[in-house]
Amino acid sequence: MIRRILSFGLASCLLTLLPAGPAGADELPIRKPGLWEMKMQRSNSPMPEMTMQQCTDETTDKEMSTAATPLAKEICSKRDIQKTATGYVSDSVCGVAGVSITSHSEITGDFNSAYTMMSTSHSEGGTAAMKGDHVTTVEAKWLGACKPDQKPGDFVMPGGMKMNIHDMDKLKSLIPKGMLKQN
Repeated sequence: MIRRILSFGLASCLLTLLPAGPAGADELPIRKPGLWEMKMQRSNSPMPEMTMQQCTDETTDKEMSTAATPLAKEICSKRDIQKTATGYVSDSVCGVAGVSITSHSEITGDFNSAYTMMSTSHSEGGTAAMKGDHVTTVEAKWLGACKPDQKPGDFVMPGGMKMNIHDMDKLKSLIPKGMLKQN
């Protein structure tokens, strides 16, 4: 069960944080530097609500919202984002390990104190729990300065597991060849 929660959390993080889109597309604003708490809830899922924390700064946020994220180019064939009157709308098509995910997200908030992302997605392939239509809600709020033992890019997952977004390239090397697929 813990393994499923951590896998779901890692996958959710990766899909939630993938870069926005090609040159010329709108970009999300940079979040206020410091410690952000993100609560994720996924409908039609046996997984419980999950709360993570991320330490960020301007450089890390820019890296996560541009093509610098190592996996994005390999797993997503579409990554578009547009500014709207109330926030941002993002559409993506991504695939990894035989799972194809098409998603539409609406993001509202000020990126200085709190924002909400509501994402509807359709998944094909993978386990029964992954297949079908899902709604994921991410509520993020700024908590203050990062903790003394944290550096920008650090995520603290449920159960205290810590990872850094800059280590994603290392994680990519653990995925067997042929598992990453471009849609």
